[in-house]
Amino acid sequence: MEAFKIKYNDWNPDEQKLREALCTLANGYIGTRGAAEEVDRNKYNYPGTYLAGGYNRAKTEISGKTIENEDFVNFPNWLPLSFRPVEGQWLDLVKYQILEYEQTLNMKTGVLERMFVIKDTKGRQTKIKSRRLLSMMDKHLAAIHWSITPQNWSGDIEIRTALDGTVINDNVERYSDLESHHLDPLYNREINENSILLKVQTKQSKITMSQAARTQIFSGKNSVETTSKTSKKDGYIEQILGFTAREGVTYEVEKIVAIYTSRDRSISEPSLEACKDIKRSGRFHAVLSRHKKAFQHLWNRADIGVIGCGEVQKLARLHIFHILQTASLNTIGVDTGVPARGLHGEAYRGHIFWDELYIFPFLNLRFPEITRNLLLYRYYRLDEARYAAKEGGYKGAMYPWQSGSNGKEESQTIHLNPKSGNWIQDNTYLQKHVNSAIAYNIWQYFLATNDRQFLSFYGAEIFLSIALFWASKATYNKKNDRYEINGVVGPDEYHTSYPDSEERGLNNNAYTNVMAAWVFQKAIEILEIIENTRKRELYKELKIDDKQLERWKKISTKMYVPFLEDGLISQFEGYEKLKEFPWEEYKEKYDNIQRLDRILENEGDSPNKYKASKQADVLMLFYLFSKEEIKNLFEKLGHRFGEEEIIKNINYYKKRTSHGSTLSRFVFSWILSKYDKEDSWVNFETLLISDFEDIQGGTTPEGVHLGAMAGSLDLIQRNFAGLEVGEDALWINPKLPPNLSKITMRIKYRQHWILIALNQEKLTISFEEGWSNKVNIGVINEIYEFKHGEVREFYLEEIS
Repeated sequence: MEAFKIKYNDWNPDEQKLREALCTLANGYIGTRGAAEEVDRNKYNYPGTYLAGGYNRAKTEISGKTIENEDFVNFPNWLPLSFRPVEGQWLDLVKYQILEYEQTLNMKTGVLERMFVIKDTKGRQTKIKSRRLLSMMDKHLAAIHWSITPQNWSGDIEIRTALDGTVINDNVERYSDLESHHLDPLYNREINENSILLKVQTKQSKITMSQAARTQIFSGKNSVETTSKTSKKDGYIEQILGFTAREGVTYEVEKIVAIYTSRDRSISEPSLEACKDIKRSGRFHAVLSRHKKAFQHLWNRADIGVIGCGEVQKLARLHIFHILQTASLNTIGVDTGVPARGLHGEAYRGHIFWDELYIFPFLNLRFPEITRNLLLYRYYRLDEARYAAKEGGYKGAMYPWQSGSNGKEESQTIHLNPKSGNWIQDNTYLQKHVNSAIAYNIWQYFLATNDRQFLSFYGAEIFLSIALFWASKATYNKKNDRYEINGVVGPDEYHTSYPDSEERGLNNNAYTNVMAAWVFQKAIEILEIIENTRKRELYKELKIDDKQLERWKKISTKMYVPFLEDGLISQFEGYEKLKEFPWEEYKEKYDNIQRLDRILENEGDSPNKYKASKQADVLMLFYLFSKEEIKNLFEKLGHRFGEEEIIKNINYYKKRTSHGSTLSRFVFSWILSKYDKEDSWVNFETLLISDFEDIQGGTTPEGVHLGAMAGSLDLIQRNFAGLEVGEDALWINPKLPPNLSKITMRIKYRQHWILIALNQEKLTISFEEGWSNKVNIGVINEIYEFKHGEVREFYLEEIS
């Protein structure tokens, strides 16, 4: 059970914002940071509540320019709950003497707990136990339970409970110059002597949210008689409940909150529904019981058992926990993608990037229903992507690097370097490789599920539209007899233009070009899979003809890939002209050089001049594709490319990467696992602690890094355990590192649940249940046919 708990045994004000992010509770519909119930926004604390898909657009004047941003709105704070002895001071751990303190995130049940004993200036000692949840079963319900015990005193107590809609967006310091007021108060009122209601609306997007709160006090099974006083102002309402407490007696305070918005389906009106829910919800224990059952079901599907050194098991479960909170079964039916920083903070303004690429592999094999819903987020924004392509002079669909409410490009045109204080031009919107990532996600979902209905109706249309975009983006170079893609930025992000050039973007980023070639190959394959009726419809709708298909085939074999020398891929055309970077000099000078771009800009320099990458770029190819797939891809492009070339590229770019993104450690751990197990493990351990210890120096308090969290799990399932979803079978080729002794997990492959247990000597596969009679599972080099109820053991030494 301890491996399901994150514990803090002290109260450290300087760590509060980090702990608040890590202790965020969410249910896929709404999320609330792990701030204490009694605190407001201050130097140490930041209560924040975020709605999946809850954005608002605002304009700000900066340096003579009007900047428009779409932000992830901090919605009303439903937490406020405090106490004081009458005429004493309201609870504030900064001002009270803390005698005991313990905080626990129970990941198994999705409950955040606190216990503390405090002493005020009059010597009165009080013990408070707090539990709270955002219901995973009843997604509109949230609940807080306090146990208050006066240990050495008796007297009158006041409980303050409130709903606060005066909040602003202030979680990310470098956004402080941007407009932060996103809410307009609509109304607030007292429902009765223990219940209040608040309704607000976002200023531009006009999302209304209603919160209703019922606060009651009990002693044992009996209600405690209280006085009640309600106060309110625009956007804020509170009730103060008073009662007489006796020494040694424990009093239970229960706050049940219902939250509804205008985005919800199957409702009449948010306030009506919220008021109805708090009447029907029952007491805290009833809400808790239903919530625990939902989490039990989630863990039954999602848990990965890992036996090894250190805190691997606990941190793996922390990562599972936060993924399930951001993208849960409650996400189904909600028009939302996966925010890169979860429902945990305001970094990246809650936008959707390419992090799905790292998150979906975990969901595909456990919750394909969720992946399907999240892919539909892209389908519903296909028209906006088509418009963007048309405006750019292209065909098909061009998805944005940063997406929010409606699918338009939300990337900033300028951004603040917090190191220098300068606002600088931002060209990262040129990362058109996000389109290939979306196509890749569709294909991987199909391989894991064989969901032909989705592929035929939704997936194929997106995929083919992306192929049309790449075909119109690619230009033919007659001199080289190759197709080129110019004016883009690769995954690296440090390199956004050539040194001293006014033109934005780079030419022939190798990763972008190879992925585009792959898109063409798979687009043609998809047309062979879907039914003829749908194929004819898409041909007509997208204006695809034989001439277009021939162009796709031609580009897929004649896409230009720049090389520095034989077998060594150039990150982009002209990379060889850049200077080598003095790594040791800068490490000695700055120690942490992960954000080399900010360091250099502060010095009046630019990473565009150097062979220095923020994260894996070329090497991303070796994460996305197996050795055999890479060989086939490059052979079709006219290049010999085997294991020797893979190792050569790894060694070259490994020396030239700063790991300025948490995703980088994941990719390097993956690609090194076969060639340098020790270094692979070091990168894996760094990845595991990247959020828990906030190794990037202050970024985690702004929201966890979901892509990196999911990446650590993908390393365990698809790299260490060796799962590979192929077109003909589910393949298992174990590569268990010496630091781990056992991995166990349940996965869902094409409607079948399969239990996998792996140790250093043996692989056990239990075929649990499914919709069809049999499934093919490949182990090492041989395919086996599994039937319902079958269990097979494979001794690795015998079959390797």
